[in-house]
Amino acid sequence: MIWYPYEQMKTMETPIKVEDAKGVYLYTKDQKLIDSVSSWWSVIHGYCHPVLNEAIKSQVDKFSHVMLGGLTHEPVLKLSQKLQEWLPGDLDYCFFSDSGSVAVEVALKMAIQFNVNRGSKRNTILALNHAYHGDTFMAMKVGDDEDYHFAFKEKKGVIHIPTELPALEKAFQNYGDQLTCFIVEPLLQGAGGMQMYDISFLKRARELCDQYDVILIFDEVATGFGRTGNRFVADLVLPDILVLGKALTGGYIGHAVTVANHKVYDGFYSDDPTHALMHGPTFMGNALACSVALKSIELFEKEDYMSKIQKIAGITKREMQNFSDPRIKEVRMMGGCVCIEVYDQETLKGFQAFAYQHGVFSRPFLTYMYAMVPYIIKEEELIKVLDTMKAWFKRG
Repeated sequence: MIWYPYEQMKTMETPIKVEDAKGVYLYTKDQKLIDSVSSWWSVIHGYCHPVLNEAIKSQVDKFSHVMLGGLTHEPVLKLSQKLQEWLPGDLDYCFFSDSGSVAVEVALKMAIQFNVNRGSKRNTILALNHAYHGDTFMAMKVGDDEDYHFAFKEKKGVIHIPTELPALEKAFQNYGDQLTCFIVEPLLQGAGGMQMYDISFLKRARELCDQYDVILIFDEVATGFGRTGNRFVADLVLPDILVLGKALTGGYIGHAVTVANHKVYDGFYSDDPTHALMHGPTFMGNALACSVALKSIELFEKEDYMSKIQKIAGITKREMQNFSDPRIKEVRMMGGCVCIEVYDQETLKGFQAFAYQHGVFSRPFLTYMYAMVPYIIKEEELIKVLDTMKAWFKRG
């Protein structure tokens, strides 16, 4: 029996069984559904894309996987080179893993050991309120969402602050010389409730991290590849470590990468074997994942996905900016994301079934109804998603 994620198995509703998927659509036995959440924000090119399919097929005829321990291969070399060229600044050193949570663990491990390697006794991590960085243990520790991690409340060594400049200034004044790193989901906090904040906060964070010699980590697992309306938020403010996942492979295969700058990498580059980063996921640099990731990036570039995202943002703003209801606390929009936050989570009870009947797959959580659509979506399809969200509040 399958143990499903984020569900109380005793009371959960029967999952929707998908029999086929193509473009923005999921096909069940009796319904055709626009996937409004892109399979947890990863399927940016839609399903069954011929270019990505061919990348997988071509590689599988050679080999599916070899470990990176003592071995290497062409797809991982090419992807590393592409990321080095494509990412901003001196984010040049790619450490691959098999999920976003693990990639966050690697980033934190890098920051902590970077300080150990140079003889520092710093022992505190700065993070944000409403943070969500994954469900592995260190990722949970820097997270701040008891709806996900209520059973694991130990936060020793971690300080959480709101995305407000006075709180940021105060945290560095009080703890700057104790901090190993500051980890953020830049501009858009996903699972913490699609919280959005201003770039000025990140610009000041960069200045303070430089002033206090603190490693700045951007977790762009959810925000990368255009979701905020920026290619990467790292294009606007340069972190020391960047974490990517989800859309890295176009949602085809679980894969992630932790990319370090020269400062961090040089902190491990030594004749001393104890300075090495002792981490190695079995499926890091998987050949199938690297092959499809390369093609995904190629599609993103050649088909000008940033223009597609700008169009999605424009249509969303046009359709949603004047929408209101007494039950709605706020409507938030940024790039390829729209979120309706309600006051009472009971307001959203039954919406998933309602959306299903209207030809849309949606998965609201807590007090948040949202959409993060595939970037290939057509205008009429996007309007159908947004109209379905609005129609829920217009019933009766």
